[in-house]
Amino acid sequence: MPVPILLVTGFLGAGKTTLVNRILQQADGRRIAAVVNDFGAINIDAELIAGAEDGVVSLANGCICCSLEGDLLRTLANLLRRTPRPEAIVIETSGVADPNDIIRNLMDPVIWREAPLETVLCVVDAAAPEAQLDDPLFLSQLRAADLFAVSKGDLIDRASLDQRCRSLSQINRRGALVEATGGDVPLDLVFPDVGTPRERTTRPKRPSIDRFESFNWTSSEPISLAGFQQAIGRLAPRLVRSKGFLATIEKPDGRYLFQFAGGRATLAPLDRDELAQGNTRIVFIAEIGKITRVEIDEAMSRAAQQG
Repeated sequence: MPVPILLVTGFLGAGKTTLVNRILQQADGRRIAAVVNDFGAINIDAELIAGAEDGVVSLANGCICCSLEGDLLRTLANLLRRTPRPEAIVIETSGVADPNDIIRNLMDPVIWREAPLETVLCVVDAAAPEAQLDDPLFLSQLRAADLFAVSKGDLIDRASLDQRCRSLSQINRRGALVEATGGDVPLDLVFPDVGTPRERTTRPKRPSIDRFESFNWTSSEPISLAGFQQAIGRLAPRLVRSKGFLATIEKPDGRYLFQFAGGRATLAPLDRDELAQGNTRIVFIAEIGKITRVEIDEAMSRAAQQG
């Protein structure tokens, strides 16, 4: 029996991992495998995925729309050879991925026969700057979607949320829309029981253009929370996205989850045992040329020295 695929796309920091986790929590024992692609050598998102009945496969240090496309097809083939097979597969793309290139790979006749692409879901940050609607990569993600999941609607007023939803519908009139604060999307929307998924047309493959770069920073010793906040304050204006796990001298028995997206930074205590222990690992993502590794190392080293 074919195994349906859900492709989750969306810009950096939109809330894709939160949504995937919510889908897995609603699985009700259904065997769902998750394939998670992060842009960087440290796959933070894969570690945050919990509850996949058929496991989590991490694809790091590249993007599955270009340098890792062969890895994606091999990963899917391996998943389909498992006994028992998964009943569904969720692919969470990197925020820098163009879903059209991934869709083209998923149309491979061998994969399509065994695991057809059921739904392309684009997670949209309702509170992101209006200028994001003009970003070519973001527009490509929107136009490829069957379904928009509008996240973080609780961060703006109702009128602004309604206006953002109208803007999305004007960009892609065929895409259905659901408000998904907290990543909550009904399972029957993403895996509808409607028979054979439709085949899709994709535009010709575009030349790959490097636009973003990632930097990793780690520390085996706890660092100062105040020093870390100062470092992020200095780096934030040039960052598109940052995330990771933070071990601090103020919280010696656990770690924080750090997230920076859309100009907003958050810190939340980690309560899962396997995540609450360990060192500091942070990924910084910026447009090429906006920041250097030396600047990141200098800012973060000051935070470590304060610890």
